[in-house]
Amino acid sequence: MGGEHTCDLLCLDLEKAEALRAALPASAAVEAAAARARALGDPTRLSLALALAATDELCVCDLAWISSRAENLVSHHLRALRAAGLVTSRRKGKMVLYAVTETGHALLRTLRTEAAA
Repeated sequence: MGGEHTCDLLCLDLEKAEALRAALPASAAVEAAAARARALGDPTRLSLALALAATDELCVCDLAWISSRAENLVSHHLRALRAAGLVTSRRKGKMVLYAVTETGHALLRTLRTEAAA
């Protein structure tokens, strides 16, 4: 009847299902977490975030040299990381410096732990 990944019999554990449903985060929180995960899903963005996490802050030109990417491409990826709340930026004269946020550090720690396993 059902496929390999579906139940052929309705056997809902209502108590467990209701408790889990009630414990789920709000959909806005889930959307925000998914956006952060998507931001790090790109290899270039992930490598930029990891480079930033290894120091206090870097400018776009430093990150371009470190990643062997064009400055405009690095700037594009940094905007995506900033929009996801994973990095912050500040202007210092003619330079724009980027740093990883606490949220970014926490997510990158999780990724590093998973990669080491």
